[in-house]
Amino acid sequence: MIFLRIVSLEAPMDAQDEERPLISHLPPQVESTEFTSDGTVDISNQQALKRSTGNWRACFFILGAEFTECVAFFAIAKNLVTYLTGALQESNIDAATTVSTWIGSSFFTPLIGAFLADIFWGRYWTVVIFLSVYVTGMFILTVSTFIPLLMGSSYDRGIHRVAAYLGLYLVALGSGGIKPCVSALGADQFDATDPVERVTKGSFFNWYYWSINIGSLLSATVLVWVQDNIGWGVGLAIPTVFMVSGLSVFIAGRKVYRYQKVGGSPLARVSQVVVAAVRNYDLVLPEDYSALHEVPSPTDGNYKIQHTSQFRFFDKAAIVAPSSGDKGAASPWRLCTVSQVEELKMLLRMFPVWASMVLFFAATAQMSSTFIEQGAAMDNRVGPFTVPPASLATFDIISVMVCIPIYDTVLVPLARRATGKERGVSQLQRLGIGLALSVAGMVYAALVEARRLALARSETATSIMWQAPAFAVLGAGEVFTAIGVLEFFYDESPDGMKSLGTALAQLAVAAGNYLNSAVLAAVSAITVHGGKPGWIPDNLNEGHLDYYFWLMAALGVVNLLHFLHCSMRYRGNNNSAD
Repeated sequence: MIFLRIVSLEAPMDAQDEERPLISHLPPQVESTEFTSDGTVDISNQQALKRSTGNWRACFFILGAEFTECVAFFAIAKNLVTYLTGALQESNIDAATTVSTWIGSSFFTPLIGAFLADIFWGRYWTVVIFLSVYVTGMFILTVSTFIPLLMGSSYDRGIHRVAAYLGLYLVALGSGGIKPCVSALGADQFDATDPVERVTKGSFFNWYYWSINIGSLLSATVLVWVQDNIGWGVGLAIPTVFMVSGLSVFIAGRKVYRYQKVGGSPLARVSQVVVAAVRNYDLVLPEDYSALHEVPSPTDGNYKIQHTSQFRFFDKAAIVAPSSGDKGAASPWRLCTVSQVEELKMLLRMFPVWASMVLFFAATAQMSSTFIEQGAAMDNRVGPFTVPPASLATFDIISVMVCIPIYDTVLVPLARRATGKERGVSQLQRLGIGLALSVAGMVYAALVEARRLALARSETATSIMWQAPAFAVLGAGEVFTAIGVLEFFYDESPDGMKSLGTALAQLAVAAGNYLNSAVLAAVSAITVHGGKPGWIPDNLNEGHLDYYFWLMAALGVVNLLHFLHCSMRYRGNNNSAD
């Protein structure tokens, strides 16, 4: 991870330091091994004691809650396309689009949760409230599965669909307070100013993602089997009970958590800079940037950021107009501090990297949509067993669970000795490897589908196990990119915007799924004409799903080239060993 290096404003800087914003926490903290030095407090709002709060003792409660949420989320996501095409009688293209849209919504709502956490409730209470919404959604979704039985001969599929979608989107809303806050709250348990805890925090994100995949493994195996063989009611009631227990576990750990104090609205601060810069567009920037407005001891967010020369237009927001008079009385929509301007610059520097992540998550979205439909058209008999198509996602999970320990305990130490960097490889290098793996996964999926179609014409079935390598390769890609992007946005975000930064990482997942829905809709509109079945018809043997995979692979190559270009130009927001 790229961590803040706390420096005094008078400390000497080299040429590289001058290109990056330095963050100095004010007032200066007295070095102590007894208390944390990153501004975190305990449940009594007192400076947190290191020996009794935070670290892994707190993370066990946090990861436990995350595990139960993942069991519930993936119990829905892994097999939702089957439920939609079966119980609700939706077509293949509509079901795939619905799944991507729902998953996208589940990763879009974190913007709401991050906003509320950073401004009003803090991360702990945001998680508690949204977990409660999540449990309500799971209960409604579970009850909706019994509607055909309860209504009997008067069964109306429209009522069934309304109840199911209500439950689904309450779950999507509930996840909005969990996804950005749980990972950020877990990272808060490690003092970034402590060299030992700082390195440990780097491992937290790996094991956080590992716990997610434990929950996913349980869902993709046991719960998918229950849904397909016993019924959706039981298959959803089990994770609902898990969610209730997860909420209890999370609340039980409240006394050992470290809490970041709630600051002002990050979105409001960013908006003020944009408005003030536009309003001051006719003012001339001073040659000496020390003439720009800054307060000696910032209180909003309790940190101060050194000026950088990139995106100079926004510096106009910090110009003190001759007619402004008392700077303290100036409207924040007319005059902003340098630190406030630099917060916006930090977000702008991250945007090209964020945009590159969208195609990656559009590729991984296939594992919950088109891969399941492809598996349903294959021979799912493996020896004496019949494997549900959704259970092939187990290979994605196993790949992640195997690769994370190898990455954390083998690759990172080896790379650290070779490069001298804290993480072994930089965050951008890690992200790039994952993007390349996603392209490889799409190419393999296209080749498998082309082979399946060729055999189908001769009435020969293709074993579903041919899908396993595609899931495994994309799982390895997640270890590099899906985990790396969480680290990247948490570390590179300004101090007062950590939840928002994590939400931006989740927003990339949402954008990827929405993009997948849009591409599916476009493919359907373009390829279904003149009586042709299109690329993705209900009977895949009549279509060309392989063309869709080739399209995703081509987009991935273009995206990888874009990322390489952006990464070479990227200037880190914070000083670090990277």
